[in-house]
Amino acid sequence: MSVALAQSVSVLPSGEGWWFEPKLDGHRTVLWREEGGVRLQSRAGRDVTSAWADLARAALRLPVGSVVDGEAVIYVDGRIDFSAAQGRAASSPARAARLAARWPASFAAWDLLSHPDAGDVRARPYVERRALLLEVLEGLGPPLQVVPATDDREVALVWHESLREQGVEGLVAKQALSTYRPSRIWRKLRHAETVDAAVVGYTGPPRRPRTLAVRLPDGRTVLSRAVSAPVATEAAARLAAAGPGQTARTDSDQSYTAVETGFLAEVLAGTTRHATVTVARLR
Repeated sequence: MSVALAQSVSVLPSGEGWWFEPKLDGHRTVLWREEGGVRLQSRAGRDVTSAWADLARAALRLPVGSVVDGEAVIYVDGRIDFSAAQGRAASSPARAARLAARWPASFAAWDLLSHPDAGDVRARPYVERRALLLEVLEGLGPPLQVVPATDDREVALVWHESLREQGVEGLVAKQALSTYRPSRIWRKLRHAETVDAAVVGYTGPPRRPRTLAVRLPDGRTVLSRAVSAPVATEAAARLAAAGPGQTARTDSDQSYTAVETGFLAEVLAGTTRHATVTVARLR
């Protein structure tokens, strides 16, 4: 299932027809309730059921035919912890099970893509899909929960400030009549001072990249600092689909392997002035 995405903005949209949801800091996951079981898919389309087996078991309570879009999140000491979610996503099934015993996951649902009776509902407006989502998840309770939503911009701005201490990353804005499409149809306002950069290559072996080559919004191509193990693991899975690359050079004449990846990296904005940047996560 190709997922809808969000474009970063510096100001929350205003005007008629906007709805707002808290943006939770976890791993994008599509949850499929099928005959005989549950399947979980990453944003990139990989099967990640083994990493989130606790969520898969909980989702057996959903009616067959439901496909739910949302975020797999982990709370540590009462706060959403992205690094814990990142570590879980990169774990083997055995290690993921050990981590789940210590820090069980939650699923923050925000959209319904398929309804058990109505079938594929992606062509319906956001407000209709949300009503169906509330219907499907009614009475289930944790760890499967629907994120709150409001069409009051002032309420959303209160959320933006008051929920920050709980690890809420920001807000997502969605138009009431928008259909669900695999493009950047939403808007996101984040607390973190980050920018989105296109990943255009890497250094090191593709199965374990050391750094990523990114094209910044100002057009410069630079190499990142050494990426973390979870980022490298996720990048390797996506680079495998990009095929062989060719040697290229950054604006500062550093060599890298150039490939057409089609995905973005979230880069710490304060590092973009320098020759190398810091990748916070992939998008």
